[in-house]
Amino acid sequence: MHLPYEAGARPGARRSGRARRTVRALSATLLLAAVAAGCSDRPTTHHKPGTGHQEASGSAGKLLDKKDEAGHRYRQVGAADAPSVDLSVRRDSVDGWNLQLSVRAFRFTPDSVGGGALPGRGHAHLYLDDKKIARVYGEWYHLPAAAVPKGAHELTVRLYADDHTLWAVDGKPVESSVDLTGTGAKGGHEHEGGGHEGDEGGGGKGGSGDGEERDGGSSGSGSDGEGSADRTVTITVDGTEVSPAPGRVEVKKGERVRLSVTSDRADTLHVHGYDKEADLPAGRAGTLTFTADRTGLFEVETHVSGLLLTQLVVR
Repeated sequence: MHLPYEAGARPGARRSGRARRTVRALSATLLLAAVAAGCSDRPTTHHKPGTGHQEASGSAGKLLDKKDEAGHRYRQVGAADAPSVDLSVRRDSVDGWNLQLSVRAFRFTPDSVGGGALPGRGHAHLYLDDKKIARVYGEWYHLPAAAVPKGAHELTVRLYADDHTLWAVDGKPVESSVDLTGTGAKGGHEHEGGGHEGDEGGGGKGGSGDGEERDGGSSGSGSDGEGSADRTVTITVDGTEVSPAPGRVEVKKGERVRLSVTSDRADTLHVHGYDKEADLPAGRAGTLTFTADRTGLFEVETHVSGLLLTQLVVR
């Protein structure tokens, strides 16, 4: 005799099994629909903040084999769709210069760094001659006099996508350059013949200050003692992940700031604008302590991996 269900099973068991399978199938269908809707309609967290799945996995322009000095590939777009930037420089009444980046068809997106390349979005890199000196996330940037050695130089700004590719047209970077003459000032007020009391100066082109921070970074401890910092910022780097996520830390002018960074690989910590550096030994905390004696927005990043760690806002 043919049984409509397995021998030994209760008559309701087969119906119950079918019901469970139907519920599971329906749940899976609804989950897939929800994920698809979430990825296409709003930012999600399974990739970079502010970047939808379709955008992150899509493409903008054409990737070229050509690379910049740091190994970032060119991302070419047509002239009609390309962003543009004009760089202008104004002398600051206290120290250095104030730079203005006038952009068109472009939006600065610091919250999406590391995400997919989206048309007309990203950040800027600032170069003094052929050396990168800062990553810029807005229209204005303060360049201290200590960052520019005495003499004639070329200051260049280039636009990059969120995935760190360089926007290009006809194989050439989207950039703007101006001539700049350095005064050789070591920090503080340019016209006062010296820095503030306690000023640690700047190392000029590629400089690292007076060496105090590099010693502190190598040993994993600041050489001026743990109690001498008014503000301590602790950061962890694991691969390309930065914890806490890069944001802005507000500091009062004149405060002593200690950066404590633990990286899973050997690297170099760099505070742009102050030209301060510290070694980051693999797996151990490296520290950098300095006086925040200049106002403005200053980026903290790693040199080898090129990761943005945080931004210091000194008021």
